[in-house]
Amino acid sequence: MPCTRRSFIRLTSTGIMLPLMGPLKGFSHSSIMEDVALTDEALRIHSEALIIDGHCDIPDRIIKKDLMSKPGFSLLNPQPDLHTDIPRLRKGGVDAQVWVSYVSPDYIHSGGGHQACLEQIRLIHKLAEMHPEAIELARTPEDIKRIAGQGKFAPLIGVEGGHAIEHSLDNLHQYRELGAVYMTLTHNETHDWADAGYDEARHKGLSSFGKKVVSEMNRMGMLVDVSHASDDTVRDALKVSKAPIIASHSSVRSLCNVVRNLPDDLIRGIAKEGGLVMINFFPLFIVQEGAEVEQRYIRKYNEFKEKYTNPEAFNEAMSNWEKEQPPMPRCSVNDLVDHIEHIIEVAGPDHVGLGSDYDGIYFGPDEMPDASGFPYITQVLLNRGYVEEDIRKILGENFMRVLNNAIQ
Repeated sequence: MPCTRRSFIRLTSTGIMLPLMGPLKGFSHSSIMEDVALTDEALRIHSEALIIDGHCDIPDRIIKKDLMSKPGFSLLNPQPDLHTDIPRLRKGGVDAQVWVSYVSPDYIHSGGGHQACLEQIRLIHKLAEMHPEAIELARTPEDIKRIAGQGKFAPLIGVEGGHAIEHSLDNLHQYRELGAVYMTLTHNETHDWADAGYDEARHKGLSSFGKKVVSEMNRMGMLVDVSHASDDTVRDALKVSKAPIIASHSSVRSLCNVVRNLPDDLIRGIAKEGGLVMINFFPLFIVQEGAEVEQRYIRKYNEFKEKYTNPEAFNEAMSNWEKEQPPMPRCSVNDLVDHIEHIIEVAGPDHVGLGSDYDGIYFGPDEMPDASGFPYITQVLLNRGYVEEDIRKILGENFMRVLNNAIQ
């Protein structure tokens, strides 16, 4: 099967429909940036709160950069090829982060997704084993509290891409046994039991087997993650799931009209069932200029898809077109917090969290280029008048509650 479509969709694990060779220089600011100064009060709140990031693609980035083969590789040292390492996690005050086993949609067509998923899960275990003085895997909220209380970092395991199970509940069970706390039902391509947001709707949401997957995840105490899924897939998941569901790295569609973001009715639906929307940090999902970039690329992709049947010709045409494009937009932490505030307005402070997508995105907000920048979110929330109780919920307590509800 021609690979042009898959190579176009697969930039990183972000979900933005840009090609692998997408523009990486000359970024523009979406607006005039306001300086955010960290205060003693914000730093106190941040240091005393549990800070949990719901989505990080560090295993995939390590594999693609072949970092494990580099002599002396250690997350205890600064890693310029990553957004995430222990020094930056400590500077950012991050206590826990879901490290995801990302399974490319390419495996839908080639097979081998289950083994690829296991490879990354094993890498997550290996990273913890390599750094016992600083890292310990967590499976439960109690684990997170205990590990953070010891001054260590607590990664959890997630699976990104329901096609990884290769239509086998036994494979799903294996992920859970190895510590996975959630699985996204799709990535960017529709597969044999669930529709993806960026792809054609073949099932009008979840197939009958897809509904069995959701029920089995409930039974095992595994969170159902609807980031990347189509709106109808989210609706079906809400109907079927007996436990709260999450969107581990999705922002607000009414503020940035991209398919990857959630509309208000689904945000309310997730909240009504006790669930959680965790904001993605990628500027193209935060500011409306990002939506305009996405639409421009989708239109050109569709045009070239019809024109060029040869993969090499398609890629060359896209590459030449990209060189003529204006800079990609950036954003500030204030833009990011606008999405947090919107969810608070439509669903309340109990139903919003943080899902950076670091190491699966090109860059974050200007003040937050990597995992060191989390205190700026606390500062902006404090600047906007939010009380410490609600700030703590957003930073991590909401995720703790939802995870606890799922595993009980």
